Amino acid sequence: MPESAAPAAHAPAAPAAPAAELYRGIVEQNTEAIVFADREGTIRIWNRGAEALFGWSAAEAEGQSLDLIIPPRLRAAHWAGYRRAVAQRHTQHGGQIRMTRAVHRDGGKRYVEMSFGLVLGRDGSVLGSMALARDASARRALEDELRAWRDAQASGRARSR
Repeated sequence: MPESAAPAAHAPAAPAAPAAELYRGIVEQNTEAIVFADREGTIRIWNRGAEALFGWSAAEAEGQSLDLIIPPRLRAAHWAGYRRAVAQRHTQHGGQIRMTRAVHRDGGKRYVEMSFGLVLGRDGSVLGSMALARDASARRALEDELRAWRDAQASGRARSR
């Protein structure tokens, strides 16, 4: 069959979207929580994933301190690390995914898996930090159950000796 007679396999391609529109769409529509805070720790970007995970709307969260989602007992360590990362222009954990605690709008604590990074300007200056996060509460509960079961098994073996 000649090429010109072949049926079209795909619809015509849509015009390419500007990069800024693509970036905005990727951030806003992502189901993972995406949070950007400026150098002072003020939330500037808060996507739908963050709304779902932490319970605060973007309108409520943007302009607030990151303390909004940091448990009080972790704040001193968080801010010491935050200031150090900004001053040194790199994070301590180098983008590794870490499990930590966070506060939901309802006051409940959640386990979340987060990766952190700094956002640098064209001149290399730190503009702020960003985090990607997801709820890890169910996973942590399963790990705790498994740990308790193993401890019970080990305790039972120790008593039977």
